[in-house]
Amino acid sequence: MDATLLASMSKEDLVAELLRREAITHGIEAENAELKADKARLESREMELLRRLAELSRSQFGSKSERFVPGDPGQLLLDFGQAMEVARQEAAAETQTVTYERRKKTRKETRVREALAEDLPRKIVIIEPDFDTTGMIQVGCEVTEVLEYQPGHTYVIQYRRPKYVRATSDESTEIACAQLPPRPIWKGIAGPGLLAWIITEKFLWHIPFHRQWQRFASQGIKISTSTMGGWFARSCDQLQPIYQELKRIALESRYLQGDETPIKVQDKDKKGATHRGWHWVYHAPDEKIVVFDYQKTRSKAGPTRMLLKYKGWFQTDGYAAYDDFEKHEDIFLVGCLAHARRYFEKALDNDKARAEWMLAKMQLLYAIERDARERKLDHGQRLEMRVEKSMPLFMEMHEWLNENVQRVPPKSAIATAIKYLKGRFQYIVRVCADGRLEIDNNLVENAIRPIAVGRKNYMFAGSHDAARDAALIYTLLGTAKLNGIDPNNWLRNTLDVIDGYPKDRIHELLPLKQAE
Repeated sequence: MDATLLASMSKEDLVAELLRREAITHGIEAENAELKADKARLESREMELLRRLAELSRSQFGSKSERFVPGDPGQLLLDFGQAMEVARQEAAAETQTVTYERRKKTRKETRVREALAEDLPRKIVIIEPDFDTTGMIQVGCEVTEVLEYQPGHTYVIQYRRPKYVRATSDESTEIACAQLPPRPIWKGIAGPGLLAWIITEKFLWHIPFHRQWQRFASQGIKISTSTMGGWFARSCDQLQPIYQELKRIALESRYLQGDETPIKVQDKDKKGATHRGWHWVYHAPDEKIVVFDYQKTRSKAGPTRMLLKYKGWFQTDGYAAYDDFEKHEDIFLVGCLAHARRYFEKALDNDKARAEWMLAKMQLLYAIERDARERKLDHGQRLEMRVEKSMPLFMEMHEWLNENVQRVPPKSAIATAIKYLKGRFQYIVRVCADGRLEIDNNLVENAIRPIAVGRKNYMFAGSHDAARDAALIYTLLGTAKLNGIDPNNWLRNTLDVIDGYPKDRIHELLPLKQAE
């Protein structure tokens, strides 16, 4: 079938043609399978040993980029921080030295706040009442201090609110004082700049709370890690409406990419033990939104709840939990060519000729995609190019898979690569059905990679709540980066106004590029 005829076919006819060809070849494959089985079994043991030897050699002595630990054959795990330190833990009680009796600290004693260092620079802000104070006598001043931070500069904002007294007709007195401006944390000493810095230092630049504590201590500023954790949790509470709005917009998109990655969570019932939780990641390329959703397990229940009302394309790797969405009448699965390519790259040491043939076809497909991007084609133009140029390549690949699946040792690396691509082919070829779709799932991984490299700096999440809060922050910071917005500046400005911000205007605070 030539390219001209392919180009004239509808999307449904193209898929039907692929299925027809597969049905024809299936009968031939079944007849040949029995004859080739004995020979394949004799070859498979030798090939498997050679493959393992090659992998071991590469993992031990290859370049850093080539070293890997084999994982789930159905997917590639994201390079995401496996865990993080406690963020939402309650402040632990201080250890007491006991001789003959133990005295429990009173509530008042445990909550005494240490004064901010006197040698810290101070910015004085005087707030006068919003009414005429003529004829009134100042009788004092309310002083409130807020610890703030600018890159490279920690200082104190001291709000001074003069107190005035006015005599009334009934010989009583009336004391008047201006209101404090809104703060991210009510009665807290942390200003929005300090909160934004602590959060982005941990979740964007991978500096744990205990290292930040050491840095502050060197400046004479005493902020415990538990205090930072409390500030972080309350900041997340304030930012929750923004997270929910981003999630709503992403789920209204017609195209989503999905992936998942594990995270260790401290088990409160078993001292020293951790629970293996999961961050499910959803990326809306058109809207430039990435959403992290924490779930306690890797079961399909998490994405099922998330995508309960979703309608559109959903691009994933080969993890089996995603396959159930093919049964959903409003969801259309799309495969990832990059995951398939990885298997053929691993098979180069096993069957160079076959692996190179398929990798060459994949390279041509990626060249077509690169050409479309460089020419800045719209979705319709990109679809036309794919039907004309990419579809014939996919047809060649499909025929080659059917011809070679029974010609290789069943347990060899090349057999694994062929079986994976053959099993996912119907989803991967769907890229030729809609110009908005990407040929692979790399964008969802690229969206979180700058954030994900902190895995070596964290031990675990202190609780399931802490893991959920981490998902919220990764969502906000990741989306800001996707939109070319400085995460720290956005977070500082947002925390400065979020308290009491009208719910019907929450869209004004989203870390998205505003339409010009």
